[in-house]
Order: sequence, then C-alpha cells, then structure tokens
Amino acid sequence: MQNILDAILAGDTPGEEFANLEIPDHYRAATVHKDEVDMFEGVATKEKDPRKSLHVEDVALPELGPGEAFVAVMASAINYNTVWTSIFEPVSTFGFLERYGKESELGARHNLDYHVVGSDLSGVVLKVGPGVTKWKPGDRVVAHCLSVELEAPDGHNDTMMDPSQRIWGFETNFGGLADVAMVKANQLMPKPEHLTWEEAASPGLVNCTAYRQLVSANGGNMKQGDNVLIWGASGGLGGFATQYALNGGANPVCVVSNEEKAKIVRNMGAEMVINRSEMDFKFWNEDGTQQNPKEWLRLGKAIRELTGGEDIDIVFEHPGRETFGASVFVTRKGGTITTCASTSGYMHEYDNRYLWMNLKKIISSHFANYRESWEANRLIAQGKIHPTLSRSYTLEEVGQAALDVHHNKHQGKVGVLCLAPEEGLGVLDEEKRAAHIDKINLFRGI
Repeated sequence: MQNILDAILAGDTPGEEFANLEIPDHYRAATVHKDEVDMFEGVATKEKDPRKSLHVEDVALPELGPGEAFVAVMASAINYNTVWTSIFEPVSTFGFLERYGKESELGARHNLDYHVVGSDLSGVVLKVGPGVTKWKPGDRVVAHCLSVELEAPDGHNDTMMDPSQRIWGFETNFGGLADVAMVKANQLMPKPEHLTWEEAASPGLVNCTAYRQLVSANGGNMKQGDNVLIWGASGGLGGFATQYALNGGANPVCVVSNEEKAKIVRNMGAEMVINRSEMDFKFWNEDGTQQNPKEWLRLGKAIRELTGGEDIDIVFEHPGRETFGASVFVTRKGGTITTCASTSGYMHEYDNRYLWMNLKKIISSHFANYRESWEANRLIAQGKIHPTLSRSYTLEEVGQAALDVHHNKHQGKVGVLCLAPEEGLGVLDEEKRAAHIDKINLFRGI
C-alpha cells in the first residue's frame, strides 16, 4: 500500500498514474469473525467489549464487479452499527451476509467467515468496474452507506425502498474501517476539500441520516420557524440535527445530559437547552415497567418556558424506548415525531390517545437515498454544516474507539485514521477552511 499512499500524499498525482498503480491482493481491515459470534453469551450488553471481538488483520481483496469501485481509505469513523456488529447485537451481522450471498453471484462475494466493518470513509478512487463513467482513479471522495441493487421497481422513486437496500459495512462486507474499501459507484460523493481526511470521513452516516429524518420530505419536512425537540443534541445524530434546525431557520430545543454538552450546543448557536441531569426526569419507574405521565407534563412545561408557550412541531427521536412516550406527549396537535435508531430500546410504548386524538404523525426514517445524501454532503462542502469530530484513533485502536462509543464516552463523532499516517492531512481549500475553522473544531478534544 505504500506506493498508493505516496501517490495520495503527493497531492498532484494525475489520474492515469492512479489507474496504473498495482492494488495488493490483501489489505489491512477491521473485522469480526463468524466463529466468535457466541463469545459474549451470557454477558450484559454494557460489559461486552469490542476490543475482544474486533480484529485488525490482512484480508483478501475481493473481485470488483460492475458498477463498483475500490477506494483507498484515508480515514473512516465509528458509528453505532459498528458497535452493534462488534457485540453481535441485536443479531449477528453474518445473517445479513448470508442472505446477501444467496441473492446473486456478486452477492456471494460478501458471504465470508469474516466481516470487514465500517460505514464511513474518505479517500481516493483506485479502480472502477465496468459501467462506471462518473468516477475515475484519482478522484478524492467520501462515501455514503446506502447499498442498493435497483433491479426491482420499488426503489425507483426512493432508493431506500429498494427490496435489496442494505447499509454498507453493516449489512454488506468490505466496509470502510480498512485500507481499501469496495463500494458501489453510486455511493460516492466529492470530498469537501476544506476538510482533513478524518473530518471529511466523519459526517457521512449520521449527517445523511439527520438530513432525511429532519429536513427531507421523506422525514420531518422541517420549515422555518418550526420548534424542533432534539434528543441528544450534542451527539452524533443530534449534533447534525441541531445544525440543520439552525441552518434552516427552525428553533431547536436541545436536550442534553450535562452542562458540558449544553455548552456545546450553545456554541453551535442554540439558545433553548434542557439539561436532563438538572431536570432529573423519571419517565419510567425503577424496574422499567411503567411510565409516569407527570414527568411528560414536566417536560412539556420546560419546553413551553423556553418557547414562549409554544409546543413542539417536530421531535427528532432516536433514543427510543426511554423517551418515546414523552416525545409523543409533548408534540403539538398535528405535529410529527420522526424516529430512527432506538438506542435505549426498540420496544416503544406511548399513550395512543395523545397521538390519535391530536392527529399527530409518527414517521419512520432510515438513513437516506443518494439524492438526500448528496444534498447533505453538498451542505458540508459549502461550509453551512460542519463535522462534529471530537477525536481520532488509528485503525489498530479501532476496538478502543468502538468501546468509547459503546460506553458513550465520546462527543459528536469518533474518527479512525486508516491509510492516513497522521491527522491534519488532505486539505486543498485553505481559504474556506480558515473561514470556518472555529465551527470545524467545535467538538475537538471534548
């Protein structure tokens, strides 16, 4: 890989030289192993340690198919789906790979006894398969994580509806936590050139997810002046939702867990903040079997005190079970609850009277289609939305990086350097970077 890295670091290597570079038949990657899926059996979720299950090892380069590309990965990032993969919850991802393997000859390449993980990347195109015309070797790119086949009619209005829709690096193999990744060409987007490799890699999954869930007509369809309740407003998803609310003229009501996180969202420009640790909400009783509507009322009162008596138009919901009943309750009549992820539990409970009799809507949202992803990346490139990178690890430290996210010891996004030998590389537009440097560095070191 050294010749490839040298060509990238040179900064002026022409595309034809990249096309002539030899790609090794093996490459370094972060993997989980099929024969270890039971290694945490009987262990509590929080005690499951990704450092034990994530391996950094050499794996074989797959065969490149039509419409696909090999990308030299300079940097990637950690998402909750990598944590879930590494602790084999709620299911082993090898089931996803097995189903993909039965779908076609090309799908069979993914059905291996190891899984290369990771759903973000920034890097340089090394080679493209037959039929790829938009991208060529040498192009500097980021990748979104939607993998689709589009052979059925269902996905041709919204590609998220493709029956073969998968999340790359989670439900497919050959993900981004590696020195080389294999992606479909329609996952690629231009790298924002005022950002470093690790900064450019970090928004991908969460930025696109937040865009669809809050801004897109497929999600919240947010408009100017909307009051938007954002749970975990300084986190991976919430940090982008807060930016989209501010950038789109809405009024974010940011829920955070401590004063340090409150300071982050205020520095982003948010004025209405609810600190959960100060309010000490008890939405559920101690054994988690019954909710307390009086606590929903207390949340609603806190919101009205901030908004001048107005209720919430859109709830940006991703914690799930812990908060969903409260989210439904505090939404205004005719308002919308958009939901994804459910990091505190998938089995939601709410009082349907407050939904049904008040004509509220629950809208499910999952990642984003190519157009939505392109628009989200375009806003990053324009400097209107910024990465939320707090720190970076090396690929060899990927287990620790995943553990930090698993235990919520991070803010924003955690990056991973792959081929990049150090942080701070890859910037081509220094003027734009200088204009936005404070926002780019807002989460750094936190």
